[in-house]
Amino acid sequence: MKVLLLSTNRLTVPYAVYPIGLDYVIGALAPFHQTQVIDLCCEEYDPTKLEARIKKFAPDIVGLSLRNVDTSDSVNAQSFIGQYKDIMAVVKLATRAPVVIGGSAFSIFPHQFMQELGADYGIVGDGERLVQLLDVLQKGGDASALHGVIVQGPDKDVSVAFWEGTITRAFDKDRPSVGFYLKNGGILNLQTKRGCPFKCIYCTYPLIDGHGVRCFDPALIGKMARELQDAGAKFIYITDSSFNADMAHSIAVAEAFARNHVSIPWGGFFTPKHLPKDYFRRMADCGLTHVEFGTDSLCDTVLASYHKPFNLKQVFESHQMALDAGLYIAHYLIIGGPGETVQTLKETLDNADKLQRSVLFFFFRMRVYPGTELHAIALKESMAYADDVFTRQVFYQTDPMWNDVLVRTVHERSRGRSNWVTGSGGEEMEKVVARMYSRGRTGPLWEKLIQ
Repeated sequence: MKVLLLSTNRLTVPYAVYPIGLDYVIGALAPFHQTQVIDLCCEEYDPTKLEARIKKFAPDIVGLSLRNVDTSDSVNAQSFIGQYKDIMAVVKLATRAPVVIGGSAFSIFPHQFMQELGADYGIVGDGERLVQLLDVLQKGGDASALHGVIVQGPDKDVSVAFWEGTITRAFDKDRPSVGFYLKNGGILNLQTKRGCPFKCIYCTYPLIDGHGVRCFDPALIGKMARELQDAGAKFIYITDSSFNADMAHSIAVAEAFARNHVSIPWGGFFTPKHLPKDYFRRMADCGLTHVEFGTDSLCDTVLASYHKPFNLKQVFESHQMALDAGLYIAHYLIIGGPGETVQTLKETLDNADKLQRSVLFFFFRMRVYPGTELHAIALKESMAYADDVFTRQVFYQTDPMWNDVLVRTVHERSRGRSNWVTGSGGEEMEKVVARMYSRGRTGPLWEKLIQ
């Protein structure tokens, strides 16, 4: 079958993200099906041109990948549902081929997206399972019988389903879209495992990838890292929810980088839990340069309320270890979740002052997603609109006045500090990053803010 894979993500804040998921889908489809990719992040969106490209390829089936529901940022809030509806309208004008939707956003809101977009099929969980759906369709079978597959009609209970076959990434350096990412920041990404074992109250990673950690072969990951480098990448970003969620595996992957002579810098998200004393030194010796901690708070009371798998002491220990290893460090903080008070906020900001040579990204309030403990909390507290978190971007709050206090307090404390950033930075940050990339800078660039 001729399969058109359409990556619908057009967000470039803080930088454009290569659609790694489609590489894995192509890896599962080949050599059984002919595939073509359209990546809307790489070009200015033009419905007429998109329609013409779809008609020219004449697909037998179209797969739409939905990456984000919205920005999850209360300060720079933006929903993408309208964009997805526009794209789907173009697809339906261009072809009568069945449309399958998937991706992380779809896995969070499967029934809602099926209704809004009018797709024929939906895949909840690993996108590689598209090959199973195509096999059933070619044989005239019942697609609704497949675990994790949704069809149009009455809603059925559906849960995330995982690909049980060989996970193969079909990266192609000659694909036209690759050049766009190399030119705009030089960042290509890498996944070393799927799943998240942690139980943070707001997080959707376990809903999308599962609670169990599915580790990839470090040797193969090392070879892929070298392939990305040879393709021209200047920086490798690890897409795992937490690179060190499996400590032994993360060390094995880093050592595989070294064995494959990966010399470009790399980074990703880390959890500041208890670490071996030489952990970050060993990572740095294997090329790690950027450490992003999903810290969320610098107050033990709030960390416990958020169900984080570490405490404040471990945050400072991990920070110091990364600092001693000569790494660039960023902490991401979520202000105003359950348990936050004036006193806990003061404690977080006072402790933020103690984090030397790092960037702090402050996000206000937590986006409420279904299936998370935060959603259950919001419903229990009778939060306004908590029963409709799809069409409305619902952020946790107990009192609207409280949110104003949070924002004002952080802004006052951050005045004059370029390394204290509110949210993703919005359009202003996008323009700055684009300008720096046009001048030949590469990588995430947040390290330029470190004081």
